[in-house]
Amino acid sequence: MDSSSVSKNDKPNLHIPRNFTAVLLAGLVLLGICVVASLVLGSRLVSVKELIDGLFHPDMDSYGAGVVHKRISRTVFGLFCGAALGVSGALMQAVTRNPIADPSILGVNSGASLFVVCGIAFLNISTANEYIGLALAGAAITAVFVFGIGSMGSGGATPIKLVLAGAATSAALSSLVTAIMIPRSYVMDQFRFWQVGSVGSATWNAIAAFSPFLIVGILIAGVTAPALNALALGDEAATGLGVRTGVLRLVAALAGVLLCGATTALAGPIGFVGLLSTHVMRLVLGPDLRFVIPMSAIAGAVILTVSDVTGRLIGSPGEFEVGVVTAFIGAPLLIILAKRSKVRSL
Repeated sequence: MDSSSVSKNDKPNLHIPRNFTAVLLAGLVLLGICVVASLVLGSRLVSVKELIDGLFHPDMDSYGAGVVHKRISRTVFGLFCGAALGVSGALMQAVTRNPIADPSILGVNSGASLFVVCGIAFLNISTANEYIGLALAGAAITAVFVFGIGSMGSGGATPIKLVLAGAATSAALSSLVTAIMIPRSYVMDQFRFWQVGSVGSATWNAIAAFSPFLIVGILIAGVTAPALNALALGDEAATGLGVRTGVLRLVAALAGVLLCGATTALAGPIGFVGLLSTHVMRLVLGPDLRFVIPMSAIAGAVILTVSDVTGRLIGSPGEFEVGVVTAFIGAPLLIILAKRSKVRSL
């Protein structure tokens, strides 16, 4: 699905928001600050000299340089995961026309979690590709199931029905996860650290396995953005503009599942990042997904990195996992958004 799915008259009209340049520059500056903070801050503070040594002399036999070198992979992985979750949230909100849609709210993360724990318990999985494959399968099946349940009855897939279907599905799948883990202590030991959501165990192999899914998902999101703008007008209006709504929803939802499923596979079920980043960008830039999607990627990377650093500082000398911090921030936000929007569609 490409921008040609929208009428030719709409294609050349690219109305750049007045504040887009300022928002983009602010986002890039914040991103740079977050990268430095992630490399420097933690249970062990790093000096400027150690930061330079770690960046430019990775083979140097220095504890500080070693800390920086270890944090580089963690920072890159956190940025990638945040960007993926931000774009996934924007896609899911556009596809469902639900302003509070998010992979965690719609139960997609729980579906990925169930398949991963089944893989650990019954298939003895251990590699990043095995985790990703099972998580993607679980995320896709759950997304189809939730959308099917939410589409039943009069009115089709309304925002409130999707949220309720997602919440019920998430609760049921979480119970299944617990039922599988309880009699298997080895599964619980391996799964419990993954379950809370963390970027602390990032490796370059995991980043390499994750990167193709991130690239493909973001490319699909960028290509489908103009048609998704038409979809926000309603299915009938979008069809009148030449958009094949069924194909568009399938392709955009597939990209969202790729992004959140791959992230969940390697970092665990981190919630609310897509909800927060996309909602903030809509408030600042307006509804045009051609600008909301790339800025949601930047905002998601900033939010996840800030949450990771915050968890390290609060939990020092240990750390709070990033999934705990994002849930602490995101849960009150969800309540506020649901109250203000009255769960209306986009």
